[in-house]
Amino acid sequence: MKRLYILQTLILLMVGANSGWAQRSKYNRNHSKHRTTRVVKKHKKSKKTRKRSVATYRPDPRLLDPDYDPFLQCEDTCSHVHGIDLSHYQGEVFWETVGENTKMAYVYLKATEGGDRIDAQYERNIDLAHRYGLKVGSYHFFRPKTPVMTQLENFMTQCRPGEQDLIPMIDVETTGGMSNEEFSDSLHAFLDLVEQAYHQQPLIYTFRNFYNRHLVGQINDYKLMIAMYTDEEPVLIDGRDITMWQYTSHGRIVGIRGSVDKSRFLGHHGLRDIKFNHVRRLEKHVSFFDVRQRMGK
Repeated sequence: MKRLYILQTLILLMVGANSGWAQRSKYNRNHSKHRTTRVVKKHKKSKKTRKRSVATYRPDPRLLDPDYDPFLQCEDTCSHVHGIDLSHYQGEVFWETVGENTKMAYVYLKATEGGDRIDAQYERNIDLAHRYGLKVGSYHFFRPKTPVMTQLENFMTQCRPGEQDLIPMIDVETTGGMSNEEFSDSLHAFLDLVEQAYHQQPLIYTFRNFYNRHLVGQINDYKLMIAMYTDEEPVLIDGRDITMWQYTSHGRIVGIRGSVDKSRFLGHHGLRDIKFNHVRRLEKHVSFFDVRQRMGK
C-alpha cells in the first residue's frame, strides 16, 4: 500500500512538470513571435524614415544653358549705375583695387548702429574710398527701442557732412518687438532728427517684405533702396517708386574678401538723386548740441 502511494505521487509530479514545461514552451513561442514582429516593424519604420530624409537633387536650370556664365554678374549685363555697401564684416578692403573697378561708382559704408555701436572699419574705409575715387555715403542701422537722440548723437560722431558725397542712409529692418504704431512713431522721430541735422531727407534701406508688412503709407516722401535677392526687379505692394535695388548679398569684387552687397539704380534714377547737397552752414561740422538747441531740448 505504501509503495502504491509513492508511485501515485511520482506520477502526479511528472504530469505537473510536463504541464508546466508545455505552458512555458507556449509562452516562449508566443513571446518570441511578438518580439520578432516588433523588431521587424521597427526595422521597417526605420527604413521608411531613412527614405524620407533623402533629398532629391535638382540642378539649377541655368546650368543646363550652354551660354550660362556663373562669373557673369549684374553689372556686366546692363548699363545701370552700380555700387556696393560695406561694413566691418568684409574685413580689410584693398581699396586701390576696388577703385580700379570702373563698374562700381559708389559705396555706402556702415558708420553706426543703435546708440553706441561704431563700425570698426568706418574711418579707414571712408578715407581710402575717397582716395581711390568712389562716391561715398554713410549709413546707420536703426534700433527702434533705443532713444532716438542717443542714436542721432552716435551717428553724427561718425557721419560728418564734409566727408559725404551721398545722402545719409538709414537701415530699417526690425521693429524691435514694438507694435506697428510704436515702431512708426520711433522711426519718424529719428528720420526728422536726421533731416534737421543734415538738411536733407535720408535714403531708407529695407527689405521688400519688411516694407510691405510695416512701412506701407509710412514713408512716402523718402527715397528707397529695396533689398530683394532675385533675378527680377522688386515691386512693392503699394506700387511705390524705388530709387535703388540691392539685388544680391553674395556679389564678388576683386579687392574684397568673401561676399559683398551690390546694388544699382532703377529706371531713370541715378547718382544725382542721392547726391549730398552741401550748404554753407554744413561746411563746418554740425554738432549734436546744435541740433538739440535747434529743437529746444
